[in-house]
Amino acid sequence: MRAKTKVIQEPLGMNPKDYPDWSFDGSSTGQAEGNNSDCILNPVYVTPDPIRGDDNVLVLCEVFYPDGTPHETNTRAKLEALIDDKIKAEAPLYGFEQEYTLLTKGGQPFGWPNGGFPAPQGPFYCGVGSEAVYGRQLAEAHMDACVRAGLIISGINAEVMPGQWEFQIGPVGPLEVGDQVHLARYLLHRLGEDFNIVATFNPKPMKGDWNGAGAHTNFSTESMRKEGGMAAIDAAIERLSKTHPEHISQYGTGNELRLTGKHETCDMNTFRSGVADRGASIRIPLPVQLKGYGYLEDRRPSANVDPYTVARLLIKTCLK
Repeated sequence: MRAKTKVIQEPLGMNPKDYPDWSFDGSSTGQAEGNNSDCILNPVYVTPDPIRGDDNVLVLCEVFYPDGTPHETNTRAKLEALIDDKIKAEAPLYGFEQEYTLLTKGGQPFGWPNGGFPAPQGPFYCGVGSEAVYGRQLAEAHMDACVRAGLIISGINAEVMPGQWEFQIGPVGPLEVGDQVHLARYLLHRLGEDFNIVATFNPKPMKGDWNGAGAHTNFSTESMRKEGGMAAIDAAIERLSKTHPEHISQYGTGNELRLTGKHETCDMNTFRSGVADRGASIRIPLPVQLKGYGYLEDRRPSANVDPYTVARLLIKTCLK
């Protein structure tokens, strides 16, 4: 993730279409050659800047080639191209559970003893107290910044591995989940500068008997959310079982270190669904099964996954 600052003499409001395109040196980011290095920034989402305050804003941009076509790295454009009237009628919604790990600048998990390890996992998940929770100041400041930016953040909690946290974005639509997750990630990195703490989305930051970091994605459609929606959920799971390799190949880098069948994961090469089963690829929450409608949880995406890609693949598999 990268950012730069543009100074405009008067406020332009909250409509991204009112902001001018900009450019950057793609040869410095691996997105262009030096002899033709300009890449175009096209504004797509605007929020208040909760750090600078006043009339300052954060402008999320997608990347285009100079000829006006989406850059090959522009996964947002690929998602947008998939959303037709049929998809809009099903009104897909996402709840994105973004796990992350806090580190010192030296790469050690934040709060861990120098040269050693904390107590085994157990007291840290949703923990309270300085003996169980590391980095709450940053996690709370980040949540507050997301709220003030107008992002649909549903909550935060300390995770299973000490120094690991999670925030949740949603329920929101397919483009919004990608836009808001990226802005929330930016705010986490930016506030980490102020706290002198590094936030990583590495899916397995510590080897051994420690949980990895994922991005469990809750997904529903209009058909799933209405009475009798369990049939649509079951049909989606059947489709997902047949496209497992395609999803896994795009669900984040280093995910093979996390999806081992241990630490609340299903083995990467196995597809399994289950009710209330956190060792499944797809989990059906118990309240959903009891009501007979609701949503499913895709537990395969890694913490470093592209949220636009997750949204696109779930639509492609379940609705196309």
